[in-house]
Amino acid sequence: MKILFLGAHIDDIDIGCGGSMIRFIKEGNEVYYAAFSIAEDSLPAGLSKDTLIKEVKVAAKIIGIKPENLFIFKYPVRKFPQYRQEILEDLVKLNEKIKPELTFLPAVDDLHQDHAVIAIEGIRAFRYSSILSYEIPANNISFTASAFITLEEWHVEKKMKAVKCYKSQELRRKSLGRKPIDLGRIKALAQVRGNQIRVDYAEAFDIVRWIIR
Repeated sequence: MKILFLGAHIDDIDIGCGGSMIRFIKEGNEVYYAAFSIAEDSLPAGLSKDTLIKEVKVAAKIIGIKPENLFIFKYPVRKFPQYRQEILEDLVKLNEKIKPELTFLPAVDDLHQDHAVIAIEGIRAFRYSSILSYEIPANNISFTASAFITLEEWHVEKKMKAVKCYKSQELRRKSLGRKPIDLGRIKALAQVRGNQIRVDYAEAFDIVRWIIR
């Protein structure tokens, strides 16, 4: 299968569905990763503007994504609503290039304005493929877990290793007085989702569209 993972910001996908990416790649599927901002304007002072590009390349290597399957756009962070049409056009081009059978994107009710644009425009662009939306708990007031992908512990461990690559985001959180990402919570959420379907680990998704051909 050709499977596309969409995110507004570079680390969104790793946090929301890194384990599933790792599983799909291990099973021989063709996995693509597209993020729409490198968040230049929100990086801590002293870091180069391409810091997140460097970090995502390291994380992608851990996950197993081929360099040619990594698509990075440079829309300004927190301003996606102003570029809605341009983002849609880039999404349509991605669809024409990849023709994915399954697309992952943020939840439609995600509170972050950038995430919401990718969700809505992503559904428009990829409505002829199956679509699952992933959860980012801090941004979802409610989330319907209507689909589950089972994982093994090593999938989760590798996911946490990939998320750990985004050191710039930890520095940003520190500069804002926020707590760092708790990798233990990533594993705990995978355990909670696994418990819902009587397995050890899983990631949960909401079904936006499911097509059986």
